[in-house]
Amino acid sequence: MKSCASARDTIAFESGPWRDSTRDLNSAGQPLVHATNFMSDKFFVDTNMLVYAHDRAAGVKHKRARSLIESLWDSGGGVLSTQVLQELCVNLRRKTARPLSLEQTRRLLQDYLSWDIVINTADSVIEALANEHRYNILFWDALIIQAAGTSGATVVYSEDLADGQTDGPLRVVNPLNRSSSG
Repeated sequence: MKSCASARDTIAFESGPWRDSTRDLNSAGQPLVHATNFMSDKFFVDTNMLVYAHDRAAGVKHKRARSLIESLWDSGGGVLSTQVLQELCVNLRRKTARPLSLEQTRRLLQDYLSWDIVINTADSVIEALANEHRYNILFWDALIIQAAGTSGATVVYSEDLADGQTDGPLRVVNPLNRSSSG
């Protein structure tokens, strides 16, 4: 699994490494097993979760999103799309308390290229239009649902979509909402 060390160096994270390898060890120093994070499980991450994970000024949202992203780095189950990478690039450079430089952003995105990446196509756009109509949601959110479905993910982590919404085997979970389970 690729380390996120360059991301740690470019962003004002809390003290400590981006991925704490001892975080999920039991008292005997053995890895804890997480029931929902099998290597075959895929979890699609919406842009807002990544932005919060990399923006310490987001407070509690930062802590929860960072924990989620660390877990996905550890499990290897994280999935993104080209749309998410594009939105992340813009948001980290323009909409956070401490915007990143072009080079910092490039290095961070390079780290995430080790995750599964769904490449949106012209057909993706057409399918997203159907999702927009079916769920009465914004087009960009519909494109997230479409990409997650294409990836084979079982969960979409998002703050923007309706917590608990389902589309076949796909379920939306807002990890920033304490009552969510996922």
